[in-house]
Amino acid sequence: MKQSIKKNAIKKNRWLIALSAIGIHLAVGSIYAFSVMIIPLSQTFSSSTSDIKMGFKLSLLVIGLLMAFLGTYSEKVGPKVCGLSATFFFGIAIIGSGIACQLQSLPLFYLFFGLFGGIGLGLGYIAPISTLVKWFPDRRGLATGLAIMGFGFSSLIFGPLMQYLFDTVGAPNTFYVLGFIYIMLMTLSSFYIAPPPPHFYLT
Repeated sequence: MKQSIKKNAIKKNRWLIALSAIGIHLAVGSIYAFSVMIIPLSQTFSSSTSDIKMGFKLSLLVIGLLMAFLGTYSEKVGPKVCGLSATFFFGIAIIGSGIACQLQSLPLFYLFFGLFGGIGLGLGYIAPISTLVKWFPDRRGLATGLAIMGFGFSSLIFGPLMQYLFDTVGAPNTFYVLGFIYIMLMTLSSFYIAPPPPHFYLT
């Protein structure tokens, strides 16, 4: 049967939900601009590029190990709490990475960027996608594409910004500035994102 929207049950605009999902993905997706960080960080920590890349590899390892748990957590607490949790962990990851740079402690960078960054990225990836699919059952492909688009645009937006900041204010301040931007973007997005009301779509 043809699906129709029960409009009087809608309390939020699903296109603004999509925009909120993109906002979260823009922030956490910036981790994939890691290549911009390698040279400045290798200079900051006086380490080889392979040592610096280990921080990124650790974050991916954490995502892989926790993905099943993160998916269960997202469904249990809902997208808003999951998004705010992602904000908490990803914010700690970025601000903590700035502290690690300031202290020139590579192990501390692994802890913040690798462990906390991986948790934040995982939570920030899952919640928007699962929520958008529920809001767009008639356009599942579009919903997934909108969410993934955030990751693609993230590198285009934040990559040049990272490069500029590294060149002008140094590694610690770069992470502090980025951390502030990500926390604000993810917090605002998380407070709007929500699951659709019951019986949003009727057959």
